[in-house]
Amino acid sequence: MNTPRRALLASAILVPSIARAQDGFPTRPIRLVVPWPPGGPIDLAARPIAARMAELLGQPVVIENRGGANGTIGALHVSQAAPDGYTLLVASPGPVSISPLARGLAAQEPQRLFAPVCQLVSSPSALVVRKDLPARDLAALIALAKARPGALTYGSAGPASINHLSAATLAARGGVEMLHIPYQGAAPLLTDLIAGRIDMAFLGIGVALPLVTQGNARALAVGNLRRAAAMPDVPTVAETYPGFQADNWYGILAPIGTPRAIIQRLHRDAAAAVRTPSVTRAMVEAGNEPAPSESPETFAAMMAEDLERWRDSVRAAGLRPE
Repeated sequence: MNTPRRALLASAILVPSIARAQDGFPTRPIRLVVPWPPGGPIDLAARPIAARMAELLGQPVVIENRGGANGTIGALHVSQAAPDGYTLLVASPGPVSISPLARGLAAQEPQRLFAPVCQLVSSPSALVVRKDLPARDLAALIALAKARPGALTYGSAGPASINHLSAATLAARGGVEMLHIPYQGAAPLLTDLIAGRIDMAFLGIGVALPLVTQGNARALAVGNLRRAAAMPDVPTVAETYPGFQADNWYGILAPIGTPRAIIQRLHRDAAAAVRTPSVTRAMVEAGNEPAPSESPETFAAMMAEDLERWRDSVRAAGLRPE
């Protein structure tokens, strides 16, 4: 048998065997890497989804927390894993969009490292101010910042974090100067906001809502394009500055090169998990909005748009653009 015929025969044998392996996926536990410590917003959102996915997939879906470096340690770990569908990342813009831009890496960095699987939720943000700040709405806040250039302070979970870039973008849109106070995480930021040692911060609504409800802070605006279900009476920043968007999202990514059949299976069961009534209820109670993508491709398109939005925010914050 000549070489071309042998190669053709080998490929004819190999393709069905690969297809059978993918059709049988999964045959062992799946690791869902959360690139943050246990107990944080992403971790809490991922756990009920993972539990329901395990039921649908017929294999355990195990949460593995790998925190550090604004989520990039866990993200890097997954990007280097075998592209077989058994190691996945619970992603957010920080490690896969913002950090590459802030470090001056290529805009295609997420697309080179990861295959989008499924968006899970949208996580609205709220602009929260200390309870005694003499500004009752966004227009009054901007006026106060103009009257006191550089005096108003905003906190963040660190440089190039979402709450840093959101506030920097607001300052740029409002034409005001405000002082950035970075913290080593959310806990000390919240302590100082409640104590009145900083003036404001963009926070996830799940974090902001208890502060507002208990009277420890006031919400002036929300950062997503439409009003948030958890704070329906609070206007959006976009009502004052059209197009302003500072919401978050969580989704599942796989290492680049993961077979399409596996991506499609994971997408189907992840989306179904989010739509499960008990999981939907848990998301809403945490201040998130269930937002399963229609397909891996629609998730990829959303990520590409999101990358462009954060590029503008990186510039507004004076960080290094690509």
